[in-house]
Amino acid sequence: MTSYFDLSAANARVVELRPLLVALRDDRDEVARSQERLARMRAAGGDGHADLEREQERLTLIVRRMASAVRQIDAWGISLRDIGSGLVDFPALANGRPIWLCWQLGEADIAWWHELEAGVAGRKPLIELE
Repeated sequence: MTSYFDLSAANARVVELRPLLVALRDDRDEVARSQERLARMRAAGGDGHADLEREQERLTLIVRRMASAVRQIDAWGISLRDIGSGLVDFPALANGRPIWLCWQLGEADIAWWHELEAGVAGRKPLIELE
């Protein structure tokens, strides 16, 4: 059974969600840099075996931290849509019908919503919610 957020509860969760999404985005960027370093180390071959192992262990820790963050977001009942923009959707009800309350990093409080089938391109201001 789906739990639904009202606007107040969703905005309260944004306070906890914001730093988690920032860390997740930063970790995603660090994974890309680490993968590049690993590729260079492998291509160079040579005596860097210990460095290669350290970088692989570091990458593994970052990926585990990311997985933990995603599990937390999921446990809160929030749908993570895009790590780069920090885009998330909160399940909600409007006049008895399910909708998404839509928020992303850089926005203050939740000010947008969209139908279940619509993505971020279908976002509408809350003031237009019927």
